[in-house]
Amino acid sequence: MLVMTRFVVEEDDGFAGRAHDALAALAACPGYLRGRLGRAFDDPRHWSIVTEWASVGAYRRALSNFDVKVHATPLLAQALDEPSAFEVLAETAPGGELTVTASDRA
Repeated sequence: MLVMTRFVVEEDDGFAGRAHDALAALAACPGYLRGRLGRAFDDPRHWSIVTEWASVGAYRRALSNFDVKVHATPLLAQALDEPSAFEVLAETAPGGELTVTASDRA
């Protein structure tokens, strides 16, 4: 499962440091696979945090974690209001074959 959260940061208010703290809190949760903080080359006001989770349940349980509520939730509240959680339906490793997965949606 992928979570892609985008932000527009108008002034440098320590966003990167707060994002680092948020990633660290999320990374300590069961089911967390990896995460990245990115900044747009074309417009440095645009940032994103992308995390990967073992399941949607693992991600949702992580949002209930105390450290996540303290370090990540306030930051995530500043995100653009758009869908952020996505199920992975196809993937491939470098040089690998494409693997297609059926949707978990009913």
